[in-house]
Amino acid sequence: VQLQASGGGLVQAGGSLRLSCAASGRTFSRYGMGWFRQAPGKEREYVASIRWSSGRSYYGDSVKGRFTISRDNAKNTVYLQMNSLKPEDTAVYYCAAQNTNGQWDYWGQGTQVTVSS
Repeated sequence: VQLQASGGGLVQAGGSLRLSCAASGRTFSRYGMGWFRQAPGKEREYVASIRWSSGRSYYGDSVKGRFTISRDNAKNTVYLQMNSLKPEDTAVYYCAAQNTNGQWDYWGQGTQVTVSS
């Protein structure tokens, strides 16, 4: 599975961005897709995930109510709509694919999101 993330950029606090993650390869074997982020000097943080078949979504506490994850099965693409962005959302965002054992075993290259105050 290959993952290509895009959509990052610079935005002011309170603004919005939408990230995309296009999957190719053995996508039929994927249990879910998700987003993680890592800020400088901090550990990687879980952001959100979505089950590929059912569309059920899950969120980290820090983004609940502000971020929305969705998927387009026909395009093998997962999106992360980020609203009401805060400076603490600044990080490199990575998309990942989850196998049926629950392991995040494929990762995209990351896209930088910078939120200015």
